[in-house]
Amino acid sequence: MSEILLEIDGKKVAAREGMTVLEAAKSADIKIPTLCHHELLEPYGGCRLCTVEADVRGRTNYVVSCLYPVAKDLVVRTRSAKIDRIRRRIIELSMAHAPDSVELLELAREYGADAEFFEKETSFCILCGLCVRYCNEIKKKGAIAFVDRGTLREIRFIPEIASVECWNCKECFPLCPTSALQAAYVFTEALTSPKPFFEGKV
Repeated sequence: MSEILLEIDGKKVAAREGMTVLEAAKSADIKIPTLCHHELLEPYGGCRLCTVEADVRGRTNYVVSCLYPVAKDLVVRTRSAKIDRIRRRIIELSMAHAPDSVELLELAREYGADAEFFEKETSFCILCGLCVRYCNEIKKKGAIAFVDRGTLREIRFIPEIASVECWNCKECFPLCPTSALQAAYVFTEALTSPKPFFEGKV
């Protein structure tokens, strides 16, 4: 593969053909925040937090860096007033669902996000899809899935599969940026367990 030279935040970065801007930035120790990205999974672009400014032939575009491919002489800025505003709103929207997430609280401090900007929701899930994609792409089990669309979209364990496959796995738990996955699993476990839920408990 041929080497591609681009510029990120004023720094010349050598990248390989086929790499994304996010991968190139990471190789140069340039931080771009993400919520839905994982190096073991296919790029998703769902959270949009990794949006950056990319100058292409003299024109500035706002692109999702986990999906956008590197190109020769591409000029990228990972921080600007507009980029910070975009990220701040994304963080605020996510905090409406998961206000106590440690990861979101850290991002809120960095970008000055207001946890009260949006009305609180009850899902505690930001639909990053990490658990769904990990279960499908890595484990090949399909125990978790997206259901419904638009504002009704949510993530659900499939009881018939989860009750068999998830007992000794739980590898998706550490991926969840809001810790909601653990609660969802416990709930599903309670519904699908062949034993009475309170058996042996005081």
